[in-house]
Amino acid sequence: METTDFITTILVDQTPEEAFNAITNVRGWWSEEIEGSTEKLDDEFTYHYEDVHYCQIKLTEVIPNKKVVWFVKYNYFKFTKDRSEWTGTKMSFEISEKDNKTEIRVTHHGLVPEFECYNICSNAWTQYIQQSLKNLITTGKGQPNATGKPTTEDEKKFSATK
Repeated sequence: METTDFITTILVDQTPEEAFNAITNVRGWWSEEIEGSTEKLDDEFTYHYEDVHYCQIKLTEVIPNKKVVWFVKYNYFKFTKDRSEWTGTKMSFEISEKDNKTEIRVTHHGLVPEFECYNICSNAWTQYIQQSLKNLITTGKGQPNATGKPTTEDEKKFSATK
């Protein structure tokens, strides 16, 4: 059975440990407006972008240098009819070695094309993973949302929904 969950993969020269450390440094690649802890099992954090997107996330699986799983406990989108579309979904970051490189496979389980937010969310995740997280791993500097400032075109569209 073919999955329709959002999936993206990156390949880097750095070690699985360096990839793991970058993934758990959520402020370094997603948003500086993260509140809470983002590194250990059962840690919880919140993300928000103005009054457009807010979510509460719990780390439900953490295997150092191999895997991190987030569970979305609560989500609010201002721009969708079903404002809670992500609630109950999971994000997994799976780290493996492939051809002397480190592969990071990111799956947002439950983020499917049937969701109203799918196009905006999948485009934003692609940019955050393929560019910001990859740059954090490879150069030590990602491109997270600065406090109150959108960094992706899709998030600029979010702010236009006000």
